Amino acid sequence: VNMESKDTYKEELIATARAIARPGFGILAADESTGTIGKRFDGISVVNTEPNRRAYRELLFTAPDVEKYISGVIMFEETLDQETKDGTNFVELLKSKDVITGIKVDKGVVVIGGTDDETATQGLDKLGERCAEYYNKGARFAKWRSVLKISKDGCPSEMAIAENAHGLARYASICQDNGLVPIIEPEVLCDGTHTIEECAEASERVYAGVVKALQDQKVLLEGSLLKPNMITPGKECEER
Repeated sequence: VNMESKDTYKEELIATARAIARPGFGILAADESTGTIGKRFDGISVVNTEPNRRAYRELLFTAPDVEKYISGVIMFEETLDQETKDGTNFVELLKSKDVITGIKVDKGVVVIGGTDDETATQGLDKLGERCAEYYNKGARFAKWRSVLKISKDGCPSEMAIAENAHGLARYASICQDNGLVPIIEPEVLCDGTHTIEECAEASERVYAGVVKALQDQKVLLEGSLLKPNMITPGKECEER
């Protein structure tokens, strides 16, 4: 097994993961896609243009004392190349405050044929090239979201678990080969009538599949961040 590329970045990956997850700090998710941020802007009657998106993100990144509470910021691709109004690149601005830049790398979800509208996450094509480019631009961690649902007729299915676990593990491995700490996010949705026990059982099956896939792909766990869902009753569950 060729572990050389992970070894190249091993110490850096572990140091990055520890810095992001240090006690008392959190990650700011500023990676809304162009479509999603448009919905946010609609609510405050702001037009969804590149200058407005840049100004909104500058507002977040230059908030007083942000570095006392935030250890990392997840960006959308466009934001990596943007600057403050006085010409400072956002990544450099955050770095000067000891805040680490991350990048959303998945390309959204598609329905898996033959399932009850369960989904798989896209984005593995040319991911290595993209990660290398993001690393060169100063990013040091990445985000990829897999989505699974609970239903009375057997979701999450074994096929959906296997597909999403494989995608997360390949993504994590490719990120680490290129110096990025992967946020591994298997999100079991809270939509539905399921009980808290059913959520725990489904989530355990998902996590077991994900951890097995991570081991198979030789992912360095100490250089990763695991972001599981909360174990709660479904939104429509009558016993709360």
